[in-house]
Amino acid sequence: MADRVPKFRFQLLDKKKFNSIEDKTNQEYLIKWSLKESLKAQMFSFDQSFQPYEKDTFVLDFFKDPNVISTLQVASDKGKSTPLCIAADKVSVEVVPCRVLSMSFFDRLYDHEIVRESGHIHKCLDEYYEGIQISDELRKVLLLEESDNYEIFNESDREEFLFRLFKHLCIGGAVCQYEDTIDPYLNITKLLYKDIVSVQKNPETKELSIISSVFKVTAMYDFRKEGRKKKSKMLVRSQFFRKTFLVSHYCLNLLTFHNTIVFKL
Repeated sequence: MADRVPKFRFQLLDKKKFNSIEDKTNQEYLIKWSLKESLKAQMFSFDQSFQPYEKDTFVLDFFKDPNVISTLQVASDKGKSTPLCIAADKVSVEVVPCRVLSMSFFDRLYDHEIVRESGHIHKCLDEYYEGIQISDELRKVLLLEESDNYEIFNESDREEFLFRLFKHLCIGGAVCQYEDTIDPYLNITKLLYKDIVSVQKNPETKELSIISSVFKVTAMYDFRKEGRKKKSKMLVRSQFFRKTFLVSHYCLNLLTFHNTIVFKL
């Protein structure tokens, strides 16, 4: 069979800075949450226009591109950043909703007294979920379906990209030190969301709308040849910019590896 010819080609834009991750104060929080070495951001340019029906082709081209596999930073088994250095054999792509325009999305945490008016997170007796210690009502509402307040975020809410980012930061890495107040989680979620999601204003109605598309991706590798585990990814596509943002988060829970990557085109 002839070699597959890619439609899209990519190039790392290594001068791009992401203030949400690189700000000194935010980095201190990422250290505390055991995310500093595993939460990375990169931008790639690409050379063709993109249509939604091409998402599978686009993603597979990305994970096979020599410029990508030599520069894309992922976490090693020791939690340190290292180039991917392997082309994917297959990918599966799932659309992730990205519609939320305001951080008022999280006001219900105050309305249901999960977070006090002062911003302090309501504590609870310790529980464990898949090896994660839950010692406050915030993590209960994020993780435990049997929680009294779990349904304040319905399944549609929980699918939202903003919710996933927030949950990602709140749960943290393998040796996360949790915050007593909600503000650090909300602030960095907002900054990260603004860094990687694009909006535009309708010239007639003046209303804002999100012009990015988000995809959850599973990239699969030949285990027999490379001895690699498959990685879960998340992609964000912005229809007006031929650029790709990437955020990579790696954590270790119960000997399972979870690797999330965000693209913005």
